[in-house]
Amino acid sequence: MPVTRYSKYEATLDDLDMADLMKMIQDRLLESGFQRNPWDPDPNYQQSMQDLYDAIAEALINNDLVNQQTIEEAMNAENWMESKLGEAVKELAQRLEQEGYLRPQNGEDANNEMSQGQGQQGPNQDPGQVKFELTNKAIDFLGYKTLKDVLGGAGQSSIGAHDTEFQTTGIEAVSESKPYEFGDTMNLDMGETFKNAARRGIQDGKLELDYGDLQVMQSEYFSSAATVVMLDCSHSMILYGEDRFTPAKQVALALAHMINTQYQGDVIKFVLFHNSAEEIPLAKLATCQVGPYHTNTAEGLRLAQKILKRQNKDMKQIVMITDGKPSAITLPNGRVYKNAYGLDPMVLGETLREVGNCRRQGIQVNTFMLARDPELIAFVQRVSQMTKGKAYFTTPHTIGRYVLQDFQSRRTKMVN
Repeated sequence: MPVTRYSKYEATLDDLDMADLMKMIQDRLLESGFQRNPWDPDPNYQQSMQDLYDAIAEALINNDLVNQQTIEEAMNAENWMESKLGEAVKELAQRLEQEGYLRPQNGEDANNEMSQGQGQQGPNQDPGQVKFELTNKAIDFLGYKTLKDVLGGAGQSSIGAHDTEFQTTGIEAVSESKPYEFGDTMNLDMGETFKNAARRGIQDGKLELDYGDLQVMQSEYFSSAATVVMLDCSHSMILYGEDRFTPAKQVALALAHMINTQYQGDVIKFVLFHNSAEEIPLAKLATCQVGPYHTNTAEGLRLAQKILKRQNKDMKQIVMITDGKPSAITLPNGRVYKNAYGLDPMVLGETLREVGNCRRQGIQVNTFMLARDPELIAFVQRVSQMTKGKAYFTTPHTIGRYVLQDFQSRRTKMVN
């Protein structure tokens, strides 16, 4: 009689899902300079294939996915990339590329180059020199991973998905009908329409309908919003013993994912502010770096207003994530004036002037502050009061929860 024996299945790295690997290395992929040299940040730094290999190896070791013998062999090797661990890491990096999470820069097949063997590698094939970039799939995945809450808002617009206190006319009726107005959807309430006509009586055996008799059904009204996320990438975001910029980027990616997938009609843009300010596309957000910069909040607000002016939305808002008081402004001649010591009256005046411009345009400024200096708290409270926005004093560990909840809730509250 044949006998079937069963043994415990031992998983291998071939069974590792690339989405799980992306979760393991996401912090390294979004790293903003804190792990390198926070005292001398390089704003133009771009991660190389060697950085990716190091991140994957660290993830495998930390998650007990390789045995101790393999680790010891790699540690004792002259070049750990030529050990079993190095070969496994290169194979996983190649799988990440094949599944569309990353691509070597300039379309080069860097992983194939890395696997050709030392004797065939030229100087341009050094993994420390070959750069890579994250694909849209990777950006979307990182945003989805961070996202835990649902965004919401208030306002009034014809296209959108934010709940409001308003009602409109549409197919899905939720309450009593209303008199027809020009521009309403012609979803007639026939019963009420004929009632209105019948009140005038029947003439010559006919029931005559008049324009004023028309009643249309009402449905829930949804708003659409234009949002600019302002990210402070000044030196202080990595300088004081913690990385504040990487969590800020994670939150921005989460907002982008939710808005792009669930809020039809919404628009989200991103602005980096430092000595100056610049708009960056979503594709570049994950890899942007902190630099040896001051904080030109006024220039960031000025650029955000220009972006929002181009958006035909009823609801416009700025989400500003920062950890420092304004310390720079751009003078009329283009020169940048800087003063990092206290709240400089000239810097403060120019910044509040831009805040006032936001108020006049109906733009709400919601500030998420990663520091608690008394002067800074007073400044943020003033900004919030001027634009009827919200102020949240939080930490890098909790900022994601508060930013996402702010989109969900219309309540204004101070997080102490």
